[in-house]
Amino acid sequence: MQLTIDLTGREVLVTGSATAARQAVRRYEAAGAVVYRLSTPDGAPGDGHLPERPFLVAMVDDGEPGWEPLLQRCLTAGIPVSTEPAPGPEGHVTLVGGGPGALDLLTVGAVNALRDADVVFYDRLAPYQLLASLSSAELVDVGKKPGHHKVTQRDIEQLMVDSALAGKNVVRLKGGDPYVFGRGGEEVAACVAAGVPVRVISGVTSAISVPAAAGIPVTHREVSHMFTVVSGHAPLTDKEHTHLAGLGGTIVVLMGIGTLPQLAAGLRRAGMKADMPMAVVERGYRPGQRTTIAELGTIETAASGCSNPAVLVIGEVVRVAEANRNHAGASAELSRLAASLLEA
Repeated sequence: MQLTIDLTGREVLVTGSATAARQAVRRYEAAGAVVYRLSTPDGAPGDGHLPERPFLVAMVDDGEPGWEPLLQRCLTAGIPVSTEPAPGPEGHVTLVGGGPGALDLLTVGAVNALRDADVVFYDRLAPYQLLASLSSAELVDVGKKPGHHKVTQRDIEQLMVDSALAGKNVVRLKGGDPYVFGRGGEEVAACVAAGVPVRVISGVTSAISVPAAAGIPVTHREVSHMFTVVSGHAPLTDKEHTHLAGLGGTIVVLMGIGTLPQLAAGLRRAGMKADMPMAVVERGYRPGQRTTIAELGTIETAASGCSNPAVLVIGEVVRVAEANRNHAGASAELSRLAASLLEA
């Protein structure tokens, strides 16, 4: 169960060692609470005075014994108590897959990592608009745009390493999955080389989720039993076009608007039929999501006004989506007709 409480001006007592409770203190202060600290069950010199009856006691599990009597006193007095685990050890990096940009497609692991972060380095494909509601950490935009890299990849890696070596819990929030064209392997390697502990939390890749947002299954029984994911950042070679055209199944291209003309022409040269259905799904799960459907031979003209971020889908599964939409539309029309007849 998740509850939202207005803590503005409320007295909150946060318990646990300074290291374990630092993120909790920051979160409650960001929520407008008046925060008091209890570092040990008996108190510590730096804790200061405590409120007689706090509005809430936030108990951070710091692994130390002796907190049970305080918990029992709170329960007896009717003071609400929230409990939470301590964050991971200081000075580590977590690569987090943010999914296609929709907040509700973040994993539980992603939300927990953001909650425990001291600093978050994010880019434009991650669900950054609501980051402030998920983390009280320092938020740093290192977003890279096509043709204009705000921060170079090497600089991003150095920022991550330097922050972790300074004792901070670092989250590198990326769109989709860190290991699907996300350069996550490079960032892990940079941390390992610097002796920084690093882990990866997988995310929902846009290769599957964005077609799904448009009603397109990447596999479908008796239609496609495989799918291939391709980066669209650079044109493919003739050999790669031939390989893709001969595989069958579904082809999913990420960020492929810039190379769409070369891709369509290359697949046709490699023998793929010109009437193969193709879809361009722009801004999946975001405001202004749009799907353009055409055939391989006409997609370049049909998608002339499309822009990244976009996912291209090539294959017979596009017809499945169209058939489902047509069926849904017909069903809705029949329902409206039936309703009008009943009213008559």
